[in-house]
Amino acid sequence: RGRPREEQERRRMQGGGASTTRTWTKGAMRARVPCNGSLRARAGTRSAAGIGVGLARAARRGDQHFARRVGGHVVVVCRSQAKGVRVLSVEAPEAEVEEREPSSVGSGAGDPYEDEPWSKMKWTVYRGKAYDLTAFMNRHPGGQWLLNLAVKRDCTALFESYHMRPEVAAKRLGMLPEIEDFPVSAVPTSPYPNDSDFYNAVRDRVRKEVFKGQEIKGAHRSGSEWAAMIILGYAFSSFALYVAAPGVLTGILCGLGGAWLGLTVQHCGNHGAMSTKEWVNQFLGLMDDVSGGSSLMWRYHHQVSHHIHCNDEEVDEDVFSPYPLLRFDHRLPQKWFHRFQHIYMWAMYPFLQLVFQYGDIRGLIEGKTDGCHIYGASTNEKISVVVGKAVHYTLIYGLPLLFHGWKTALIAGMSYVAAQSIVLATTFAVSHNVPETKGGTPETFAGRKLRETRDERDWGVQQLVTSANWGGVFGCFMTGGLNLQIEHHLFPAVSFMHYPAISKIVRQEAEARGLEYASYPTLTEILPRYLKFMRDVGRAEDVPVEEGGVTEEMIERRRAEGALGFF
Repeated sequence: RGRPREEQERRRMQGGGASTTRTWTKGAMRARVPCNGSLRARAGTRSAAGIGVGLARAARRGDQHFARRVGGHVVVVCRSQAKGVRVLSVEAPEAEVEEREPSSVGSGAGDPYEDEPWSKMKWTVYRGKAYDLTAFMNRHPGGQWLLNLAVKRDCTALFESYHMRPEVAAKRLGMLPEIEDFPVSAVPTSPYPNDSDFYNAVRDRVRKEVFKGQEIKGAHRSGSEWAAMIILGYAFSSFALYVAAPGVLTGILCGLGGAWLGLTVQHCGNHGAMSTKEWVNQFLGLMDDVSGGSSLMWRYHHQVSHHIHCNDEEVDEDVFSPYPLLRFDHRLPQKWFHRFQHIYMWAMYPFLQLVFQYGDIRGLIEGKTDGCHIYGASTNEKISVVVGKAVHYTLIYGLPLLFHGWKTALIAGMSYVAAQSIVLATTFAVSHNVPETKGGTPETFAGRKLRETRDERDWGVQQLVTSANWGGVFGCFMTGGLNLQIEHHLFPAVSFMHYPAISKIVRQEAEARGLEYASYPTLTEILPRYLKFMRDVGRAEDVPVEEGGVTEEMIERRRAEGALGFF
């Protein structure tokens, strides 16, 4: 199914200038596909350039997100699961496409998002098999709110990166009802972390040397409680002081408290990593809502899109969502003002929290972030967004306005927003946006790894080379482990105060394999590298689409449908 008629240029092509054209066939349909490097597309899926079921449906409907009809052909623009692909033309007569569209439920063909009975089921896909999660939703040890992330998507990367003993968890998953004749090929494929020799070696050593086998009892989800108590104590005190005497100083102090919550306990709590008790993690995760964000939208944006596909410009929404204001990847189209982004971004950062506010509300209304749909979100989770905003607005704006007047409320509120935003922007951005963690010219080690097809890419290595560390134990305490970003991406469900010990193992295993491990002694040393990257990527020339470049049309399409729906 969907095999190329002629194999031209197997495997990756070094250099990036050349491209090839392959002809794909499916029944009476033929498609010419230009590609650079290897292409292992899967027929019958959205991710296989629309060939097969997805293409037939798109061609018949004239779906703007998949195809548009030009004369007697259908021109399709999409991206493959393996690499960026543009289908030039598809010879698909309308009548023939109608005739070949699979429609019978139980044939293994169809659309699991729209066709019954799948559209009404809480299904997930793990390593090519579809399971019904319905009966397990209320029995998941980590809580339903975390299991909801797996609903209606391939959960393999989430599942394997969140369990220190995935072989034990996989047995429980295997006991769930398997859905027969489910169109697995229509679901965008997730990376497979357990196929990474590097990741497996690191995880085995962490279990033996850090947790001494006690991770089976939840040792990896504890150990940071003392830090949480200190952080919560400061944050709640700063909020109380702010409400009692709103002003510039108290606004800044409260903003620092809100940022500290955001960096630490809410972040770790929403990963389910602050405690072995579900309600503790959920309570701490809701601190995101109190400080101005949304724990629901954060989980989908951060855990489903960013964590699984770090620095992949096609599906990591942290890369493309700030565009066009900021250009975080040389493959994104260049605007004239990007040449100055390393200067003007500092004037934008104080308003970052307001951007989050807008994104949360829009995401709730549209049912998606820029990167993915919130398929599994429960009614209570959606209500939490509204309630959380009400609590936050009351604390930061309502009470100061009621007791101190609008001028005081405005000044204090903006002081809070600016302080929180600058801290969050600086600490979040540096760890994934230095030259070592990106592609570019000359090509970096990370760039070579990102240029591999997703079928070939090693998930563990991707997390390693697209992240950079700075600081040590104190930085870990202040940032909730975000300064040790490599370890956080490899072990998102591990409580953050374990990261300093884990980092020694990760570095040793990386160096033993000749892999780069980017680390800086302090924040003041990584910041100049971040500034240099932002300057250089802003000035970088556009990359042709044939060589992996992206157009504005592609970016808008990802935002409109949720990027993961195309890959």
